[in-house]
Amino acid sequence: MGLLTWIVFGFIAGTVAGWVTGHRGGGCVSRIVVGVVGALVGGSLARAAGIKQVSFQSFTLVGLLIAIAGASLLLLILETVTGRSGHSRF
Repeated sequence: MGLLTWIVFGFIAGTVAGWVTGHRGGGCVSRIVVGVVGALVGGSLARAAGIKQVSFQSFTLVGLLIAIAGASLLLLILETVTGRSGHSRF
């Protein structure tokens, strides 16, 4: 995938993962980073689980779902480690 595709892919995955986990913190850049790192984490876990169809060479629904799952897992781990939830206090 090209750089622009990774950015869009990461933003979508990071945004949806934020909705799933209830994480409201961060801006566009942090959502992109969480989405891209989540895609790498999710892809690695999927390959370790024996799912061979995982490929981020193109924008696919399966790849997006795995990226969202990985980004959600990443946000939950970050919340556990830091002790901050990112939920709005107001």
